[in-house]
Amino acid sequence: MNDQKTNKHVLVVFAEGFEEIEALVPVDILRRAGIDVTMAGVGSNTIEGSHGIKVSCDLLIEDAGTDYDAIVLPGGGVGAKNLAASWDVNEKMLIIANNGAIVAAICASPAVVLYPTGLLEGHKAVCYPGMEEHCPNFTFGTERVCVDGNVITARAAGCALEFSLAIVEALAGRATKETVAASILFKE
Repeated sequence: MNDQKTNKHVLVVFAEGFEEIEALVPVDILRRAGIDVTMAGVGSNTIEGSHGIKVSCDLLIEDAGTDYDAIVLPGGGVGAKNLAASWDVNEKMLIIANNGAIVAAICASPAVVLYPTGLLEGHKAVCYPGMEEHCPNFTFGTERVCVDGNVITARAAGCALEFSLAIVEALAGRATKETVAASILFKE
C-alpha cells in the first residue's frame, strides 16, 4: 500500500500458542504504513499459533537486537505465558522500553508479560477481561485500545486493527494512520 518506507523498525515477537489475529494484523498494518517489521520467534523460527497457523519468523528472539522503535507482544493465553517465560523476551523488551521505544501488548500480554516486569507502573492499560486478576494493585481500563505514553495496550483480537493503527499513529503520524485506515476501508 505505502511505497514510502519510514525509518521506523518494529520487533513483533511470536511464541507458541500466539493469537494469530493479534500478531499478524500488526505485521500487515505496520508494513502497509511503510514500517520495517522483524518477526522474532521464541525457541524456533517456525511458531504455531493457537489456531494451528504456522508462521515462519525472520530470526530467533535471542538473535534480535534492541535498536527498535517499538516491540509488539501478541496475546493468546498460552502465547502470552510463553512470552513471559522467555528470558530473552523480557530482556529485549525491557531494554527497548528503557530506550524510550513503544511497548505494545494485546489481550493477555499486558497482564501476563508487561505487568510482572513493572512496565505498567505509572501507565493506564487494558487487557483481556478476566486477566486483571493476575495483577494485584493495578486497575485496568475497559476501553478497546489504550495509548498512554510509550505503552499501547488492547483488549482482544477484535481490537487488533485499532491496536495496529494506534501503533502506526505513534510511529508515523496521524496522516499515515488515516491513509492506511482508508486503504482498508476501516472507519473509527
